[in-house]
Amino acid sequence: MAIDTIEHRDGNAVRRILEALPEWFGIPEAIDGYAADAADDSYGSPMALDDGAPVGVVLTRRHFPESAEIHLMAVHPDVRGTGIGRRLVEWVVDDLSADGCTLLSVHPVGPSFENAPYAQTRAFYTRMGFLPLEEHEDLEWPGPTLILVRALPATGRGHAENQDHTQGTSAPPTNGAGGVGESEMSGNRWGP
Repeated sequence: MAIDTIEHRDGNAVRRILEALPEWFGIPEAIDGYAADAADDSYGSPMALDDGAPVGVVLTRRHFPESAEIHLMAVHPDVRGTGIGRRLVEWVVDDLSADGCTLLSVHPVGPSFENAPYAQTRAFYTRMGFLPLEEHEDLEWPGPTLILVRALPATGRGHAENQDHTQGTSAPPTNGAGGVGESEMSGNRWGP
C-alpha cells in the first residue's frame, strides 16, 4: 500500500467512502451535504490516496486563527485499521500548527447515545490526543454531541505535499474497543 496524503477536493470520492460506511453515514441527505462540503473552498480537504485512489478524507474548518474543527473524517472500510486515520489527523495537526492554530476540535456523537460504532470513533480520537470537553443535546443533530479538543504544538514547520507522516511508526493499539485497530470516522451531520 502506497499512501499519499494531499489536499484534494473530490465530492464523488467522499460520497463513495461515506456510502461504504452505513453504520456511521446512513442518511443520504447527510452524505449529499458532506459531498458538497468537500467541494467548498471554506473547508480544508486532505485526502489519503492508495496508489491514486481516494481511501480517506478529512474536512476541516478554521473558525478563528487560533482554532479549527474536524468537520468530517472517514476511511474506507477496506483499509480501516491500517493507520490511515492517524496519518490524516497528523497531517491536519501539522498543517494547522504551521499556520499558528493552537486548538483542534471534533464533534462525534456523544457517549450518552449507546452505539458501538460511535464508541469506536470516540476511542480513536482519544488515542489521537483529544480530550472530552462537554456533551450537548441538539447541537448538530437531535441527540448528544461530544465536543473533543486537542491542543496543537506551535511548530512553525508544516508538512510537505505527499509526505507520509507515519514512516517508522506502527498503527495504534486496539485499546479494547471491540478488536478494532482504528475507527477513523466522525459523523456529525444529523446523527447516526
